[in-house]
Amino acid sequence: MRQSLEEILMAFFMEHESESFFVQEISEHFGFTGSKDFKILVKQLADLEDSGKIVLTRQGKFGFNQKNRTLEGTFRLNDKGFGFVTVEEGKPDIFIPRTDVHGAMDGDTVAIRIVQEENPYNDKAASGTIVKIIERAVKQVVGIYTRYPSKIMMQTGYCGEIALKDSKLKKTKCYVTRKGLNPVDGTVVIAEVDSYETERHELVLKAHIVKEIGYKDAVGMDILMILHQLKIPTVFPDSVIEEANRVSDVISPEEIEGRVDLRQELTVTIDGADAKDLDDAVALVKREDGTFVLTVSIADVSYYVTENSEMDKEAFERGTSVYLTDRVVPMLPQRLSNGICSLHPYEERLTLTARMEIDRSGTIYQHEIFPSVIQSNERLTYDEVNVLFNTNEASEKITPEIAEMLWNMKELHTILERRRMERGAIDFDTQEAKILVDEKGVPTEIVLRERGVAERLIESFMLAANETVARHYEQLKVPFIYRIHENPDSEKLQRFLEFITAFGITIKGKNDSITPKKLQKALSEVRGEPYEAVVSTMMLRSMKQAKYDITPTGHYGLAAEDYTHFTSPIRRYPDLIVHRMIRHYGKHPGHLSKKEEMLLEDKLQQIADQSSRMERLAVQAERDVNALKKAEYMQDKVGEEFDGIVSSVTKFGMFVELANTVEGLIHISHLKQDYFNFIESHMILLGERTGVSYRIGDRVRVKCVKVDVEAREVDFLLVEDAKLAKIERPRKGDFFDEKSSKKGKKSKGRQRFKKAIKMKKKRR
Repeated sequence: MRQSLEEILMAFFMEHESESFFVQEISEHFGFTGSKDFKILVKQLADLEDSGKIVLTRQGKFGFNQKNRTLEGTFRLNDKGFGFVTVEEGKPDIFIPRTDVHGAMDGDTVAIRIVQEENPYNDKAASGTIVKIIERAVKQVVGIYTRYPSKIMMQTGYCGEIALKDSKLKKTKCYVTRKGLNPVDGTVVIAEVDSYETERHELVLKAHIVKEIGYKDAVGMDILMILHQLKIPTVFPDSVIEEANRVSDVISPEEIEGRVDLRQELTVTIDGADAKDLDDAVALVKREDGTFVLTVSIADVSYYVTENSEMDKEAFERGTSVYLTDRVVPMLPQRLSNGICSLHPYEERLTLTARMEIDRSGTIYQHEIFPSVIQSNERLTYDEVNVLFNTNEASEKITPEIAEMLWNMKELHTILERRRMERGAIDFDTQEAKILVDEKGVPTEIVLRERGVAERLIESFMLAANETVARHYEQLKVPFIYRIHENPDSEKLQRFLEFITAFGITIKGKNDSITPKKLQKALSEVRGEPYEAVVSTMMLRSMKQAKYDITPTGHYGLAAEDYTHFTSPIRRYPDLIVHRMIRHYGKHPGHLSKKEEMLLEDKLQQIADQSSRMERLAVQAERDVNALKKAEYMQDKVGEEFDGIVSSVTKFGMFVELANTVEGLIHISHLKQDYFNFIESHMILLGERTGVSYRIGDRVRVKCVKVDVEAREVDFLLVEDAKLAKIERPRKGDFFDEKSSKKGKKSKGRQRFKKAIKMKKKRR
């Protein structure tokens, strides 16, 4: 369709929205040579100015009216009704007040108009209003169906309504039309949204039911709902199962041909006691000169899951296995993950091997990567190996020969770990909880996962293999998938650096010059302190998320120049692709043409992006399930008292974490002894009258007063106010002495604050 002159001009001004032009410049740009054309142009420009679409500057130039400027981005909805739009990665989000949301839902792609520009002088973010919803993120919803009686059906025209389980949609009404299924009351359903309407700033959905998942009180239905909300597939298609069933359980002599035979080498697997997918095996030889030969053999999943097969397509969609309290949602059918691709002891298995020669300082000075066949000598558990290291007592499975190898492995691990620390790798060492449930899915106990020498040893060996593989293919300059961790966002890092000054820790240098080694040193300074875990968590939050990419930009957290994921192809799709690329380059060692290289890079980037997205969904599922089960666990503990540590401080209160990692909120309205101000730079609540302070790392005793399982929330009250440390009552100018801080002078209030913090440390 031919464009009008108005459309052509507006496209021009929008393309050059930050510039302005004289009429003559516009005329020359479009080739308007005659006087008639020029008059038409001038008239059209005048009309556009009259309509407010463009403006005429004092210099007589025409330009785009910035008030009409719209930006496109992704909307993120807060539970309280307002939200933020991310327009560009790395740029500040734009605040959207509740009254300007205009029916947008979490994840929607929207067009916004800026109402208030960002103010750098008071740190106030830009705000805007949503003018158009470009694409809806939520096209299906999950919830519990309530069926209307016949009379209400006749009056309203609806079959019933769905109580949505997504926290972002819990206040959203969802009416069910007669178009789809009409199950019984209490059925958990999936419904497709037909329309999105807004009533009094509240979103109303109209949908039809397309699938019944089961009854709401069925065992495991709570977790199943979370998986369906996140669109994580839980059942394999028949075509995938059929293909998996055709895979042989035994290895033929023909399949071994062309592989390095490692069946006679002493090899073991070391995993958790409940692990079923054993995808990595290790072997070690210590030479007389003190050097080591480390062999890491990984299940050759890519041999069985070939490109574009049904299993491959499904694995791409899933991206990763998801590990939850009472189940694993596998990336591959169990016939493979727990069968022919699991490195069971005494059984032949096809593998891909990274063999590394390592000197006494931990330098990998030579390596090989090759297809192999192994036969694991033993299936060891972390507990068994840790008992050996801690007591020198070996289980029946640990023969003297295996024990000697394990002690050598411990020695090499110590060398490799020390080398990583020396180059600046950050060990966050955060505590992870394991939630134990009974046969009905009810949580019975929360225990902390142990991370002993055995666990760290295997981690060291896997890190070494991953780095070796990444370095090898980066040096070959061929298309590949890497695991990257970009440098921290400057603003987030600055907030963290300000936060840790409250603990007497200072890191010198500008944000862009803060190395991982400097952050590692900061963690070492709080080692053993009650707030160690909190500082570690806050540092982790200041970091960007690691992701997959075809460009090897390095891994900030590991202080590694090149890194990939090679060691878990059973449960991570990028690892499977890395194996596939290793096999490909082994068979076709020649250089690719430029066209082949571009096509391959494009395909690998799509895989990297999809895998990163599915990894984030898996993490979200794990967090949601853990929060749900922790709330369930605390249900019968209302009224009980616990010791805890302040884990976070906000303007509306503080979160306290118990020893079992359960976290609950003490709302600021329940801090009755004073009026508290939130000092964000130091993450502290400070009493105006008493000077009583609450800050991250404080030990407190709390009582559990309320549990909302559906909202996954736990509420606490303080029990022992007398034990709370007190600081000098603030005077005018304390903490918020903007004038002195802007002029570069040291605020006396800040000095008193730091002095008070030191006194609190001494009192501990």
